[in-house]
Amino acid sequence: MKGFLEDANYSIGLLDEGVNVGDVIDNYIYEHTRNGKNAFFVGDLGKLIKQHIQWQNVMAPVKPFYNVKCNSTPGVLEILAALGSGFACSSKTEMALVQDLGISPENVIFTNPCKQASQIKYAAKIGVNILTCDSELELKKIARNHPNAKLLLHIATEDINGDEEMNMKFGTTLKNCRHLMECAKELNVQIVGVKFYVSNACKETQVYKHAISDARCVFDMAEEFGFTMNMLNIGGGFTDYELDLEEVNHIVSPLLDTYFPEESGVNVIAEPGCYYVSSAFTLAVNIIAKKAIEDDKPLLSKKQTNSDEPVFVYYMNDGVYGSFASKLSENLTSVPEVHKKYKEDEPLFASSLWGPSSDELDQIVESCLLPELNVGDWLLFDNMGSGTLGEQSAFNDFQRPPVYYIMSFSNWCEMQDAGFTSDTLMKNFFLVPSCIQLSPEDSFSTVA
Repeated sequence: MKGFLEDANYSIGLLDEGVNVGDVIDNYIYEHTRNGKNAFFVGDLGKLIKQHIQWQNVMAPVKPFYNVKCNSTPGVLEILAALGSGFACSSKTEMALVQDLGISPENVIFTNPCKQASQIKYAAKIGVNILTCDSELELKKIARNHPNAKLLLHIATEDINGDEEMNMKFGTTLKNCRHLMECAKELNVQIVGVKFYVSNACKETQVYKHAISDARCVFDMAEEFGFTMNMLNIGGGFTDYELDLEEVNHIVSPLLDTYFPEESGVNVIAEPGCYYVSSAFTLAVNIIAKKAIEDDKPLLSKKQTNSDEPVFVYYMNDGVYGSFASKLSENLTSVPEVHKKYKEDEPLFASSLWGPSSDELDQIVESCLLPELNVGDWLLFDNMGSGTLGEQSAFNDFQRPPVYYIMSFSNWCEMQDAGFTSDTLMKNFFLVPSCIQLSPEDSFSTVA
């Protein structure tokens, strides 16, 4: 690792024995209750190390190129850079962040299927030469603005679960690949590999078999045109569950051995994103308003709640124009954890949770059962590391909640033992003793 973000203003709390994530959250809730009740994230960077080691054990020799748009916070990027990950960027901003890490341009790919000319020029300027392409217009745009571009042809995949429209939105057909290669020859643009993407909802053997065999056809086609192909990108869509990763490997590994054996010299990469960061982050939000309504249209079935009881609507200090932005395109199925202690036999009420914008789209949880909450109470949302901490929204005066990074001693030792560290990164660590009194302004001794 050559360098790190020089101006990254953050630190990583190294947890002493007996201190856990819950203790850290409790203390930051105490601090935020005193100082303004802002929402905040706690990110356990040790989970990134565990996920990376798991990837190496299960998916080797497929090299991960982290999908930066999932979570572009500096702690995440620096840890993954130290772990030796490549980076898949979809914008100029993301490429600039990665460039500031000192990452070699050879370990960066520009994956946006619809690239602005100015961003292609920026990629050329900083030496990011590997770009994806799926159309003639995109090919000509790249040829005009990036003389050293090396393209991965993005091919469409078959979705047997019926989401074909989404998969066909990006990616070209085998038939069109030949046309693109003819155009690339005329424009003197190099084609060096193939990319495909299989959604998490469709991790089926047949889908991967078709995608990898189609990729082999494109490689063979490229040989006719004299292109030297050396990269296969099997995309993203990996969840953070170990069994899911093992299942994907069980499907993909024999296919790669058949179509792209080691002696072929083809480098196989992937773009895991939420796999690394989803479970590493917890979001704490505060209840800022509350109202009770009559249960004219029950949020829950009568079996779950007494229809004579009130329904509570709670408004939180974060919503879809902030940390829940992904809610606009994905369903949030998790019910938050109530931070305050309550009795086991305490009655539960039908409840809905909303963000602070007064927008009809700003509904976070449509219906759930919760004890009665008060203004000022806190809720905790787990698995909030993906799609919540990318580029900021410009809605009103929204400011991204602060992020507090932590890591356990055992994870820190794992990182040391595996050689995944640098002197610069270590300067960001501070010791969190067993009697913790955390505050962003507090000064802690730095781990040597």
